[in-house]
Formats: sequence, C-alpha cells, structure tokens
Amino acid sequence: MTEKEKMILGLTYDAGVDELLQDRDTAKDLCFRFNHTQPSKRKEQLQTLQELFHTNSTTLSIEAPFYCDYGYNIHLGESVFINHHCTILDCCPVTIGDHVFIGPNVGIYTAFHPVTAKERNAGVEQASPITIEDDCWIGGNVAILPGITIGKGSVIGTGSIVTKNIPPNSLAVGNPCKVIKQINNEE
Repeated sequence: MTEKEKMILGLTYDAGVDELLQDRDTAKDLCFRFNHTQPSKRKEQLQTLQELFHTNSTTLSIEAPFYCDYGYNIHLGESVFINHHCTILDCCPVTIGDHVFIGPNVGIYTAFHPVTAKERNAGVEQASPITIEDDCWIGGNVAILPGITIGKGSVIGTGSIVTKNIPPNSLAVGNPCKVIKQINNEE
C-alpha cells in the first residue's frame, strides 16, 4: 500500500514521500494561481478550482485567498459558497454537501500529529475524514477538527471549535462547540 493510499484511508503515513510532496506542490501552485487571478475573471478562477478539485461543478463559489493541501480529497456539492481565507487540510476526504455556506477564516483540518515528540519528529501523520452535510452554515473563524460530521441543516456559530459531531438541525457554538438549540428547518 502506498503512503498516499494510507493517508486517504486514515492510516499512519509518511507525509514526506515524493508522491505526496509533488501532490502538495501541485495543489499549492493551483491555489496560488486561483488566489492571484483577478476577481473579475470568474471563468478563469472556476477553471482553476475545477482542476484543483477534479470536478466539473459550475455552482461553487470560493473567495480568494483559499488554501488546501491536496484538493483531490475535497468533494463539494452543488451551490457551495466559501468565503475569504479558508484553509482545508485535506489529507483525508472532506465532503461538503449541497447549499453549504462557509464564513471567512474557517479552518477544516483532517490532519493530526502524534502527541509524542519522538513520533512527530519521525514525520508520521494521520488523518480522519470530515463531512459537512447539506444546508449547513459555518460561521467565521470556525475550526473543524479531524473526524467530525456536521449534520444536515446545522449552523455553527462564529469562533467555534468543533471537537465532536454535531447532530442535524442544530445551532452549536463555543469552544468546545456545543449544541444550544434545535433548528426547525421545516418552516
């Protein structure tokens, strides 16, 4: 099994192998191109994002600057809006459903590192997938940690750090992020 396959499956892997270094360079080059394309050249920006995410979607909207590790592990639904300064560390799949709004300065982090210095210094990493289901709104300055699922129709308040799964139709806020009320999305 390759280090890339281990990474995507959430197993311990060596992030310093040539294949992954090249993949990250490719993604960083595409992010650089996107981030330095004039905002009025939306068609060029969209083409770069399609190349980065390996998608044909025409309904995504991302405000520059945007950063990610690989791009190919980011799976976007229809009508996704991502505001300025979003960073997605997509070592494992990041699935973002339809009609999701993501505020500015949001960090979506699948990667985590060993707690012990010896293991960290050896260069091993691990990752766990993140899912944001349909119709969610993620407020500005939110951090979403590895392995999290945010249920359909939920809202995450500004500045929250999401450390546990959030059930559908929930308003959740804080550090750590906690559900404070259910949302009636049937109205």
